[in-house]
Amino acid sequence: MTAAAESKLLTILGPTACGKTSLAVAVAERVGGEIISADSRQVFRGMDIGTGKDLDEYRLPSGTIACHLVDIRDAGEEYNVYHFQNDFVRAFESILSRGNRPILCGGTGMYVESIVQGYRLPDAPIDPAFRRSLEAFSDEELAVRLAGLIKLHNHTDTETRDRLLRALEIQEFRLKHPEAFTHLPPMRHVVVGLRCDRKVLVERIGIRLRQRLDNGMVDEVRCLLDSGVPKERLLKYGLEYKHMTRYLTEPDYSFGQMYENLYTDIRRFSKRQMTWFRRMERNGVDIHWIDVQRPLNSKLEEVMNLYYASENA
Repeated sequence: MTAAAESKLLTILGPTACGKTSLAVAVAERVGGEIISADSRQVFRGMDIGTGKDLDEYRLPSGTIACHLVDIRDAGEEYNVYHFQNDFVRAFESILSRGNRPILCGGTGMYVESIVQGYRLPDAPIDPAFRRSLEAFSDEELAVRLAGLIKLHNHTDTETRDRLLRALEIQEFRLKHPEAFTHLPPMRHVVVGLRCDRKVLVERIGIRLRQRLDNGMVDEVRCLLDSGVPKERLLKYGLEYKHMTRYLTEPDYSFGQMYENLYTDIRRFSKRQMTWFRRMERNGVDIHWIDVQRPLNSKLEEVMNLYYASENA
């Protein structure tokens, strides 16, 4: 394998329930690859059904495809994009050291973008004194101050006061500790996106939700609560864990309410994912879109053509 090929990263992204894993596994089998997960919740042990780990998909007749950054933290622990970047670098370099090809696969837009766009992020601690110094400022004043320090890539940094304070805190830390930032290795990117007709995607989301409930998703969350994972932490994990936790801890929150609210939230989440990916395109990321409903072999061949064509570019 050439040095240029070794430094190449294939990324497969798309909304929830679009079949990213099955395509990534097929590509990995073809090219001698290993998968790096870009899912903000699959890093946690014990959160299997709700996050859709589907580990059986990695087991093929030819052998098991290695997958990194799954089950690396205990449920309830803190994990953020800074941690992800550092874990990604270790996995990426480990894969290359074995002569294999890294494939990034996932739907957490911030995680994917931090790698593809090469963001350098700091491990900035909470600074109570700095936060107290900002108490007299309005949210609007804080947003103006933040915009003067960085280019606002998305509106999430200004959605709430807490996010504003955290974003400013990070920038304050950056000015004082420039050496504390993450450092990504040089790499060339091939980015593939899976897109799906909205009606079809909604149907797939519904089918998968029912399957997860049938497979014991409620019991999974009950076990997490019984093991001591704080309710507040599970609520923050969102979607399945938010609504399952409410169902198990709030007597007035019925199964029917839980199901309908969760189904609605997952559909909304899939829209937000696509909005994020489209914004990545506007910011210069070249995403090659492939229709989900095409046969797996057809999608695989298109990815292979893109992947090998990039070696000759």
